[in-house]
Amino acid sequence: MRVSTDAMCRNLQRCFLLLVACVVAAPVWAQRGALSVPRNLDQLTDRAADIVRGTVVSARVEKHPEFKNLDTVVVTLRVRETLKGQAQGTYTFRQYIWDIRDTFDAAGYRKGQDMLLLMIAPSPFGLSSPAGMDQGRFRIERNRSGREVAVNGTGNMRLFDGLRAAAEKEGLALSSSQMTLIAMHRKGPIELRELTALIRDFARSE
Repeated sequence: MRVSTDAMCRNLQRCFLLLVACVVAAPVWAQRGALSVPRNLDQLTDRAADIVRGTVVSARVEKHPEFKNLDTVVVTLRVRETLKGQAQGTYTFRQYIWDIRDTFDAAGYRKGQDMLLLMIAPSPFGLSSPAGMDQGRFRIERNRSGREVAVNGTGNMRLFDGLRAAAEKEGLALSSSQMTLIAMHRKGPIELRELTALIRDFARSE
């Protein structure tokens, strides 16, 4: 009877830890199908602990080392530029996968991708993700003119909502070109140099 009771207690403890892991992981779910409150660039920058631009070196799907029922994707980037935080050399994070479809394509991360990621701090279980999910995950490409542009998973929609007021509140003196971009842009790619300049400005104001 003693053995049975001990075994039951251990099983209950495992179930409790698994439940805690899922609750903690909820804000850092993978990209596909995940819902997130719309956030502007100031809010995304504020939530991010690390903001890095880099090339994806590897992306592999594996079980969480502590919770074997949880699927995760482990992504490593070769850091090209750090806009916030102390990342150098390579940057690795583990992201929870809640949608089974993401297990087949590593949640959309692919080797060789050029990306700008606004990453939240890892949870106690080592899980992280871009701030605002797809909103903080930018793919970098070159447009027809050969200029580098960035677009996030929501097509950059609402990225600049309320940004002018946020800049004024934080005492930022935006350039005329930045003011024009904020006023005119609705969706679609943004020149990378303009986006990173804005991120740096808001990151410095924190």
